[in-house]
Amino acid sequence: MFTGLIEEVGRVRSVEPVENGRRIAIEAATVLDGLSIGDSVSVDGACQTVVDLAPWGVTVVAVATTLERTTFGSFAPGRAVNLERALAFGGRLGGHLVQGHVDGVGEVLAVERHGEHHRIDLSLPPVVAEVTVLHGSIAVNGVSMTVNALGEGDVAQIAVIPHTWVHTNLSALRPGDRVNLEGDLLGKFVVNYLKRAGWPETGSPRPAGPWGRGGV
Repeated sequence: MFTGLIEEVGRVRSVEPVENGRRIAIEAATVLDGLSIGDSVSVDGACQTVVDLAPWGVTVVAVATTLERTTFGSFAPGRAVNLERALAFGGRLGGHLVQGHVDGVGEVLAVERHGEHHRIDLSLPPVVAEVTVLHGSIAVNGVSMTVNALGEGDVAQIAVIPHTWVHTNLSALRPGDRVNLEGDLLGKFVVNYLKRAGWPETGSPRPAGPWGRGGV
């Protein structure tokens, strides 16, 4: 379990094919503190197991299902990735509960600066859209974000404050880029329960017209 508060931005050092997956070495520093082989670490929002440690960073192995469900398949040396160690119980939960289980991949539609912060419009896959609500939580490349607005066609907008812009890889996003998305944990349980209970319709139409105004 994670918080969605990124501890550092690492860089992919190498990517090597292995049977049914890829071995990915990542240069890092901050997350190495207290980390052991076998521990979990979030890499761009996907929970991965540390298989090797070195003075320069960590190595993980992404299996075939991870490559299919995330952006990991496009990883190449030099790529910046968001890193977070697993949540320690008893610590502060400054973001929201993030499992590190990527639900789907979205696409960046627009990136615009508004004063000191930036707004990013994202297309959401249906599995994420159905659990996303205005001012609710969503994890974008592992970053805990608040849904600033919702638009037609399963589009969500997030507002990125300067600190997050500087300390994550969200600042590198451009229209057309793909991002790992994890929907709100509580929303997923609610929607799943309603479906199991036989409710014919669990979603609601997206608001038409201008973007809603949300907290930054």
